[in-house]
Amino acid sequence: MQDSEKYDHGKWQEHDFSRLTTRSALLVLLTILLIVFAEILMFSGILGAAILLHTLLLIVVSIGTVSIKDKYVAWALQALMLLPLLRLINFSMPVFSEMVLYRYFYIYVPLFIPIFLIIRHQSFSSVQLGLSFKKFLLYLPLSLVIGLLIAELEYFIYPAVPLVPDTSFYNMMDVFLIMIFCVGLVEELVFRSILQTRLEGVFGPAIGLIATSLLFGIMSSTHGIGPGIIFASLVGLILGYMFIKTRSLPFVALTHGIVNVFLFSIIPLLGPGLGIF
Repeated sequence: MQDSEKYDHGKWQEHDFSRLTTRSALLVLLTILLIVFAEILMFSGILGAAILLHTLLLIVVSIGTVSIKDKYVAWALQALMLLPLLRLINFSMPVFSEMVLYRYFYIYVPLFIPIFLIIRHQSFSSVQLGLSFKKFLLYLPLSLVIGLLIAELEYFIYPAVPLVPDTSFYNMMDVFLIMIFCVGLVEELVFRSILQTRLEGVFGPAIGLIATSLLFGIMSSTHGIGPGIIFASLVGLILGYMFIKTRSLPFVALTHGIVNVFLFSIIPLLGPGLGIF
């Protein structure tokens, strides 16, 4: 079995965490805390400091991983590098279109390049990445139900502004393609396939899931510090658990994308309950 292959039929195999030193674990934890701090600076309106910290993290961590002997720690740090990179692309991406929806396309598509490089460098297996369509037809209605429920709940807590002016066929196709194949796919590759897998390799399945969910919450919240982060973290916990149980990237990416389709187009335009009630 290859070092990168730690899963058998979607389940975590017994793993020797005794090899990890306290220093190694603290190094990963410190990086996580600095990413969180940079996001707090952003939410507090101190954008210059947030950008500077994310930039320094990206540089220091990328250089530091070269000298780290424990490959599991180095892999986790390389995975964490994707988060400052995501935020910096978000900050720096110029406006190419008046429609806000297309901004997601320009932000997320470039991330396929570093994602591919990390997957190749770390020799991720297809099982680790969750590249399986097994039982996908069974998961499809479940994705719709879970996605709609999460979107309805989030809209009830924080009503979203629609990203398209109406529910015409072409607008809905744009939303569907961008939210599922750009936002949903990229974020689930980053947070579940890569980051959660690598943090599980350092801290174990439970702590890896919780840490990834908290990072997902603070990176995904559009409502600032507090309830917004808590809700987004709970969504991350649900998606992360779904990934652990099914090891299906298409399932979680589709669910994530459907949440966004409902939240940022259908529900704001038709109303809660899709205008039925």
